[in-house]
Amino acid sequence: MENVCARPNSSELLSKLQNQQELFPVVDAEGRTVGCATRARCHGGSMLLHPVVHLHVFNPQGQLYLQKRPAWKDIQPGRWDTAAGGHAAFGEPIEEALRREVREELGIEGFRAEEVRRYVFRSSCECELVHVFRTVWEGPVTPSDELDGGRFWSCGEIRRALGRGVFTPNFEHEFATLLS
Repeated sequence: MENVCARPNSSELLSKLQNQQELFPVVDAEGRTVGCATRARCHGGSMLLHPVVHLHVFNPQGQLYLQKRPAWKDIQPGRWDTAAGGHAAFGEPIEEALRREVREELGIEGFRAEEVRRYVFRSSCECELVHVFRTVWEGPVTPSDELDGGRFWSCGEIRRALGRGVFTPNFEHEFATLLS
């Protein structure tokens, strides 16, 4: 069994500390910016609604690419998740946040994103306004060192692993309600 609580090395710790000070927009249920707060505050139980983007990447065979979250992440370390996802920075439009996150995490540019939907996701420590997109991609996927890799999964493989702690709750919710 993999250790999802592994101690991060010093460069991972520095990165995590810097990330905690990153500014996120605080939004209303319609996505309008009403303020800003640090990552630490947004993820620290304040339940401030903040926007995130998710891109589901399918190959032409219908398999879904998933990324593995590194052990040093503050939310859901070591779990498999949406191909690309992340927070919109304060002042950054959603479409730009999507393209930035996909480029940074997967090395993909020039894709056509189809908006699937938007929903509010609540966990025990945060509240996100999730903007969900999908695309079909035939080119290479090059996961960054921000991730612990990734791979394409068949829908059958995903269904067999649901509910076993393999995936993030966000991904399981999206797969069950939006993608299957």
